[in-house]
Amino acid sequence: MSLFAQIEAMGHQQVAFFSDPALGLKSIIAIHDTTLGPALGGVRFWPYTSEAEALTDVLRLSRGMTYKAAISGLNLGGGKSVILGDPLTLKSEVVMRRFGQFVDILGGRYITAEDMGVSVRDMEYVRVETRHVTGLPEEMGGSGDPSPVTAYGVYLGMKAAWKKVTGTDSLQGVKVLVQGLGKVGMALVELLHKEGAILYATDLSAEQLALAQREYKVQPIPPDDWLSQPVDIFSPCARGGVLSSETISQLRCAVVAGSANNQLAQEDQDSVRLAEQGILYAPDFLINAGGLINVYTELEGYSRSRALARTEYIYDMTLRVFAAAEQRGITPHQAAMLLAEERIRAIAALRIHTAAPTLSLPIA
Repeated sequence: MSLFAQIEAMGHQQVAFFSDPALGLKSIIAIHDTTLGPALGGVRFWPYTSEAEALTDVLRLSRGMTYKAAISGLNLGGGKSVILGDPLTLKSEVVMRRFGQFVDILGGRYITAEDMGVSVRDMEYVRVETRHVTGLPEEMGGSGDPSPVTAYGVYLGMKAAWKKVTGTDSLQGVKVLVQGLGKVGMALVELLHKEGAILYATDLSAEQLALAQREYKVQPIPPDDWLSQPVDIFSPCARGGVLSSETISQLRCAVVAGSANNQLAQEDQDSVRLAEQGILYAPDFLINAGGLINVYTELEGYSRSRALARTEYIYDMTLRVFAAAEQRGITPHQAAMLLAEERIRAIAALRIHTAAPTLSLPIA
């Protein structure tokens, strides 16, 4: 598929390519849809194996942000950006400030934030060059690390899914396997531990596994063995594409609910495969929206209590998605997409048909 065909197929409004050869900096910013508001989405700093892989990732992630904002009731569009390279060797103050200049060129159509490979400190550097940034440190009036709020939303979505399956949302004694012990995964493990879940986890980092085992009584699972582990809930919290025709057939769980973006390798086909196997899937872009809700709250003047209160919306919306899927005879993923699209169309129509009021004066 050609470059333009790939962009047009996913319905993007704008895709911008930026480079600074002197810094070795290559970045792509994708704006999917701005019907509901400016496109907001984090910048992912990652050592992609090719430029084509980076483009595919940023297109899928930005599209996912559109649906995430729409179904969460936020007045935001969907966008995302990527920086190609290893953050351990390429990232610096100068690189992040240059990226901030790239963001500023777009004039507010895109608002950036942190994502994989990027820290709150990096957002400070970006903020020097543009005001179109969120996820700033708390001492700068920002929201700081969004991971705890993201994890809280996933936790609520997981509870809603378990309620749909069993009639109760208590996770005490429920076996949960968390794949990926990054900031969100570890925060989720903490929440689950407090509720009394039986925890399993897998991660490429032996240190993270040891930490989770020591602090939260997690039973470590080797990265190559997680598919064969019988659990109640599988929670993907690493990179996307983990749910495919090969892996779904091997899953031994009743629910999939995690924080990773784009968990379905092939959206419609894999959501159907999960349903056919009797596995309830909590749509990723719905239950991992806590981080977006957190930075959205920052745009208004940040309040952690307000961000958490808004994130609690995820529980009710997840149950609503399950009910819609049942009523329409479709998968939860398809139902969540439809509900998001319905909101976008409704707001688009509202803007088209809303005209400024006119003042009529009698003719003398």
